[in-house]
Amino acid sequence: MSLTILLLLAFGLGLAGWLAARARAWAFRRESPGRRLASLPNYHAWFVALSIAIPAVLFAVLWSAIAPNLVTQSVLASPAAADLPAFGFERTNILNQANAVATGAAPGVFNPAAEGLVAPYREAMSRYSLIGIVLTLLIGFVGGAWAFLKLKPDFAARTRVERIVMTILLLASLVAILTTIGIFASLIFETIRFFGMVNPLDFLFGTHWAPDPMANPDNPQSDRYGAIPLFWGTLFIGAIIAMIVAIPLGLMSAIYLTQYAHPRLRAWVKPALEILAGVPTVVYGYFAALTIAPAIRDAAAALGVANPSSESALAAGLVMGVMIIPFVSSMADDSIAAVPQAMRDGSLAMGATTNETITRVLIPAALPGIVAGVMLAVSRAIGETMIVVMAASTAANLTVNPLEAMTTVTVQIVAMLTGEGSFDHPATLSAFALGLVLFLVTLALNFIALRVVKRFREAYE
Repeated sequence: MSLTILLLLAFGLGLAGWLAARARAWAFRRESPGRRLASLPNYHAWFVALSIAIPAVLFAVLWSAIAPNLVTQSVLASPAAADLPAFGFERTNILNQANAVATGAAPGVFNPAAEGLVAPYREAMSRYSLIGIVLTLLIGFVGGAWAFLKLKPDFAARTRVERIVMTILLLASLVAILTTIGIFASLIFETIRFFGMVNPLDFLFGTHWAPDPMANPDNPQSDRYGAIPLFWGTLFIGAIIAMIVAIPLGLMSAIYLTQYAHPRLRAWVKPALEILAGVPTVVYGYFAALTIAPAIRDAAAALGVANPSSESALAAGLVMGVMIIPFVSSMADDSIAAVPQAMRDGSLAMGATTNETITRVLIPAALPGIVAGVMLAVSRAIGETMIVVMAASTAANLTVNPLEAMTTVTVQIVAMLTGEGSFDHPATLSAFALGLVLFLVTLALNFIALRVVKRFREAYE
């Protein structure tokens, strides 16, 4: 059963209830011309419409999730499924082929065993589609009848509608929190499984990273899962090299745009600078791999470096720094612009130059906002993947030489979760442990940034 049909049916019932309730509310006015309604007719209409649509929509979403399983169970219980394999890939493939033909997604089946299941699938789909429509109509009518009987001249429909809307807004605000909790719980569960195979101390403090997805999972070789090179590569590329580029350029651009640039120039330059944040990271990766990395290799060779690599941490860090300039610049721009004009005027009135006013008054006053922007930029940089893959390679290398190849946590997560590795193997589960560490670090940075922003806002409100 298509979810779209059920949703359209639910909204259609809601519209019908809205019109009926509005007409009923206007009838109250005609029946008692001198009596004032407790709520406007539109609130009566919305109360009935929401009472119909919300339960019907919730049921439609729930039914669309459980109906496919009910259809499959019905087909498996039919005599045509008696000769199917008990379990395994072949059984699933036969069912999928029959399902595709029954829904019209495929013109025919490849396996003759699926031919006899097409008719049971169509019959089950028709039956459960009819059940879904009937139940949606029934739920809508029950909700509408309950709400319609509530309508009276003194009924506080506005209060009820506002409570329903407030509940919907509360649930919407909880989505992000519940999603974060779900992500954290899934990471924790898989990480516990990984640490049951690999010593946590070897993982957190080991210096050799070389997982073997083909190795015997009963002998995971904990010394091959030392994540220190990954943590160092993430820190070195995203929090050191990239920040050396992003912080000075972002801060200086913010100072120029707020203190020196003509308003017309600022109106053009600021949006152009923020366009950098919208460029896909794969484009930055191509730029780093095809332009910056060869230029760094040629420059290193010209300086006498022996056998310079075309993949380096420096290339990835430089391009990543350019990518996050808008994060630093935008926050610094807003922070400097939020400093009260009286502080600028007072500094200039005391005889300070514009340069002294900027360095001794504006930047210290805007420092919490600037720090918050830097924190957000760092959290964005350490989560970058494409630039590192294309410009810094996937080699786990523990070194301080920026001209050598390095990798980061996110790159290894992608490497471990792609391919045909088993989710019961420590090499695959290591991606969840890396993800948990990265999640905690990013969450801590975002928390610090939010706390700094809060302090910044309280300072001038």
